[in-house]
Amino acid sequence: MIDDRTSAQSIYAFATWEPLLRLLRADRVERYGTAAGGAIGSIGRGWWSLDLGRARDFQEETEAVQRVRESLAEAGTGSVAFVAEFAPSGTAVLRLLESGPAVEPGIGGPSPGALTLVEGAVPEPWRRLPEPDPGAIPAPSADPVELGRMLRERLPGAVGATEEELAATERRLGLALPAELKALYRVTRGRWEDQPYDSEAADREADAIGCELLPLDDLYIADASSRPAPWGHAALEAVTNPPGAAVQGLVGSPGWLAFGDNGGGDRLAVDLTPGPGGHLGQIIGISHEGYLGADLVAASLTDLAAGRLSERAAPEAGAPLVARVNRAYLPSVEAGAHPELEVLCLGVHEGPPLSLAPVLGLPRLRTLTAAPGTLADPLEIARLTGLEYLEIGPDDWRVLLDAGAVPRTLSAAAVDVSPYPADLRAVVSLVNEILALWDRPPITETVVEGELGAEA
Repeated sequence: MIDDRTSAQSIYAFATWEPLLRLLRADRVERYGTAAGGAIGSIGRGWWSLDLGRARDFQEETEAVQRVRESLAEAGTGSVAFVAEFAPSGTAVLRLLESGPAVEPGIGGPSPGALTLVEGAVPEPWRRLPEPDPGAIPAPSADPVELGRMLRERLPGAVGATEEELAATERRLGLALPAELKALYRVTRGRWEDQPYDSEAADREADAIGCELLPLDDLYIADASSRPAPWGHAALEAVTNPPGAAVQGLVGSPGWLAFGDNGGGDRLAVDLTPGPGGHLGQIIGISHEGYLGADLVAASLTDLAAGRLSERAAPEAGAPLVARVNRAYLPSVEAGAHPELEVLCLGVHEGPPLSLAPVLGLPRLRTLTAAPGTLADPLEIARLTGLEYLEIGPDDWRVLLDAGAVPRTLSAAAVDVSPYPADLRAVVSLVNEILALWDRPPITETVVEGELGAEA
């Protein structure tokens, strides 16, 4: 879809882009002796990716990019990719490629990211709910009375939550607060404004509790939606729940009640949906660096405040749910095939292209990624009847599209290209062809043209 828009005060104004276009053209002339071939890149409100040589003026680059970023904010646009074409006469043609809600930004370059083919769809791990354990009970150490006594002794003068404030929080969250958590907030509700003239109050509170406490108003349920991830990463995850695990290996849970922080960005939560080896109300740590699972921190809030922390237990090894076939991991598809397999990733390996025959018919296989050139027969993909995510190279997509064999079970997909493809517009055209199969909004192209003057 091509549009031709002009505006003196928008992302579509040539003046907005002129400093960057001059910088890109000069860089190409310096590196290649000519600007022929143009340049591509992408810019977001907080980042940018440009194909520039090593010898460059970062201040000049930053200033040029900043003009574009300001226009993005003005237009309410998150990011834009572009193709710039330079003529020896001085004419510059800029093609702005804007993704709609169905296309995630690319990672590390202007190529489109994953395509959400079904609106609102999320990968299977983000749909996974905790396995119920009606027999789960609190740890013997859980003692709301003792917890309250310890905290009042350590935090004299702290302002605690009222019963009405606690009740209002329960109504907001839609669940009853655990007894230990109520005991904690009855001593301190965690608001910095309760002690505005004491710069050390927060440190004393964290030392007393064993973590940085979230204000009562910020208490939240750490379900799967609280841990978002791009489709291209999330589709490669798989939930495991080893027998006897204390914590269920979920993305999130309606029973994970986040109340604190470890000071490094990891959340602490009361776990109301423990694993078979855990306790109701145990304290878990939710890492901000990963998407799955949580670590057992303490058997109870009382233990946390008393400094009785739990040791991490290594999970039991089972059949891997994710198989990576490449030089560093598995040597073949056969080596990773088993009935529980969920994710198959084919990368650079020794030997000829690979057949998918060993995984045809596997009941749980939902994700396939295959680097360009790794598939012996792309049409075998059509025989994988449970795929929800597919990431393959442009040539493999072309085979599927021409044969009308794109799996209609897909919820998301991606085209595997390097961050700087040889022909970005061809990739965009292919992406739009895939989006059209699901009647999803396409990537649009807007042409902006202007004069830079002849090359020096």
